[in-house]
Amino acid sequence: MGAPGPIAVDIAGFRAAMARFPGAVTIITARHGTERRGITATAVCSVTADPPSLLVCVNTRTGTCAAIAETGRFAVNLLADPAAPLALRFAGAGGVAGEAKFAEGSWLSDSAGVPLLAEALVGISCDVTESVTAGSHQVFIGAIRDIRMGDGAPLVYEQARFHRLTPL
Repeated sequence: MGAPGPIAVDIAGFRAAMARFPGAVTIITARHGTERRGITATAVCSVTADPPSLLVCVNTRTGTCAAIAETGRFAVNLLADPAAPLALRFAGAGGVAGEAKFAEGSWLSDSAGVPLLAEALVGISCDVTESVTAGSHQVFIGAIRDIRMGDGAPLVYEQARFHRLTPL
């Protein structure tokens, strides 16, 4: 008896299944010249502790993706649970785009000028070491060059809603 064949998966079914995977809500930022770019993302994860690295998946149609590809730098800002409005803003709610997204929140710059959210639970600055195109997204692997730590509980996204973590 052979191995089962591939199962046909439609996009709606895939999205419904992936919506069940809770994810930490982040804002991925980059800078290209004087222009800051950023998007909301849950597609962020560690790659290895030695050397410290992580990966982010960024839609290739965004200015953020272009800025990361051009400069080879990005930052990941882990949002605290009161930051849902900021997460929506960086997701493009209300038609806010480009530099206008940064009108909310308190923003700093890392040593390379990449935006870091002052009130983020964690801010991680990275240099791109590898990049792979995967369908509509670019997967950037970043070597971590700096970490800023804050306080609070993370904002989580699941089933198209924001959630707070509570201890069991």
